[in-house]
Amino acid sequence: MKTIRLLILSTGLFIHACAHDNSTPAPEAITIAVTTDSITRGDYTLVFINQSPAFDKQVKERMINTFFTVYPVLANAYNPNTLKKVTFVIDPGYTGVAATSGGRVVYNPEWFRQHPGDIDVVTHEVMHIVQAYPGGAGPGWLTEGIADYVRYRYGLDNAGAGWAMPDYNPSQRYDNSYRITARFLVWLEKNVNDKLVKTLDASMRGKTYSAGIWQAQTGKTLDDLWQDYASRPTL
Repeated sequence: MKTIRLLILSTGLFIHACAHDNSTPAPEAITIAVTTDSITRGDYTLVFINQSPAFDKQVKERMINTFFTVYPVLANAYNPNTLKKVTFVIDPGYTGVAATSGGRVVYNPEWFRQHPGDIDVVTHEVMHIVQAYPGGAGPGWLTEGIADYVRYRYGLDNAGAGWAMPDYNPSQRYDNSYRITARFLVWLEKNVNDKLVKTLDASMRGKTYSAGIWQAQTGKTLDDLWQDYASRPTL
């Protein structure tokens, strides 16, 4: 049988995990330092949990400032009923870039060590909180396309991250997701319907999205819109 012991100290949270096996006289111990900050500015609160002792303090401050700069703007523009309290977790055990579930975003500290300027990962991820799409709301490629569209529109330092939308090429499709879809959405708002993204976003959150929404909002099918975009993709 194995048991886990947790030790909490007032100066922070230090998790001391000991795995005990009845056949092993000396337990194996692992200590993980965890700091938790709760910051409130105006109507919004960010709980910042750092499980990586070496995490850059300047990156942490930029993440916090990006949240409080961008999140209220996105809430006002897309979903005033979004969560007022959000949690960020810096998790050395997470191997992706970032992932959002409910009001919690997990970040990989190694990503920020290698890409300290990529602060608008925060902008993309908190848009997922604002989106709050229910299960089965619509296609995943559109969810991610809208989040990268928002990063393009509202990002604080995309240039500093070397982040930009790719030029069109014939191998692309509208459902390639992320930046490819985002660029298509930017083009559609510039050339077809300047309120399209907000309409698509609301339909996904309200679970009223269907393939017919493209024609209803633009007069053309999605495939026809893509062909128009492919014929003159300049933004």
